[in-house]
Amino acid sequence: MQFRKSWIMALALTSVVALSACGNSNNGGNNAAATNTPTENSGSGAELSGSILASGSTALQPLVEQAAESFMDANSGVDIQVQGGGSGTGLTQVAEGQVDIGNSDVFAEEKLKDADAEKAAALVDHQVAVVAIAAVSNPDAGVDNLTKQQLVDIFTGKITNWSEVGGADQAIQIINRPSSSGTRATFEAFALGTKTEDLQGSVQEDSSGTVKKMIGETPGAIGYLALSYLDDTVKTLNYDGVEPSVDNVVSGDYPVWAYQHMYTNGEPNEVVKAFLDYMLTDEVQNGDVVELGYIPASAMQVSRDVDGNVTKK
Repeated sequence: MQFRKSWIMALALTSVVALSACGNSNNGGNNAAATNTPTENSGSGAELSGSILASGSTALQPLVEQAAESFMDANSGVDIQVQGGGSGTGLTQVAEGQVDIGNSDVFAEEKLKDADAEKAAALVDHQVAVVAIAAVSNPDAGVDNLTKQQLVDIFTGKITNWSEVGGADQAIQIINRPSSSGTRATFEAFALGTKTEDLQGSVQEDSSGTVKKMIGETPGAIGYLALSYLDDTVKTLNYDGVEPSVDNVVSGDYPVWAYQHMYTNGEPNEVVKAFLDYMLTDEVQNGDVVELGYIPASAMQVSRDVDGNVTKK
């Protein structure tokens, strides 16, 4: 009887050791996966859990949404919601603590300087890519290129018909973004070189996706879109004879581009940091970023500061 009890205790001990080994083996598998996708709490080894709310730039939104899906697939305990609204909205909401990440096409110091410089100073910048903005028209407008001055004259109402720039005899319909839009701020700063007023008869749309749809469906329409939105439903226009291509952006020959920022209010918490770190992995930078028409910031041969000054790297 004593032998039987000893045998049962030994068997139980063996089972505990085996289960422990399995547990260690599973943890080791998760840690190995974390070398490519940061999915673990580096201190405790516990799986990540929590929620992230991001809002702002619709130019950056497709990239963040796609990366978020992959991140959540690898981290079942994390929920990420990505909303648009424009860069100004994202920056204001993250500065006020309403969201975890404020996505922006422009530097916070520039966008919020007139509203609340103190709040802007508290934001931490995480640059995840570069986006180029191109002027686009309805395919039937009949032009391939516009000069800087022609664009200024169109968006300030001095030119109102495509025939005035060598195109069809058709009235120009401006499809604009609201003043809170970082895409608009980038286009005005680096394509027009000036801010513009909203002209009577122009249309404002809150998202780049809607802008693309409107331009493709509206005779005589013109607007501007990030390269990540371009397709054959709209006509991409060269700028002063320079094609808005990735190569021309990287070299600095095409000037209408901006960094894509993901701002946090102070240093991010563990879950948000893990997602931001994931945005900079090779998987995202050489995969999603390139696939969706963005440019890895590391590929740029030039850099731009908050004042818009461009220098060669």
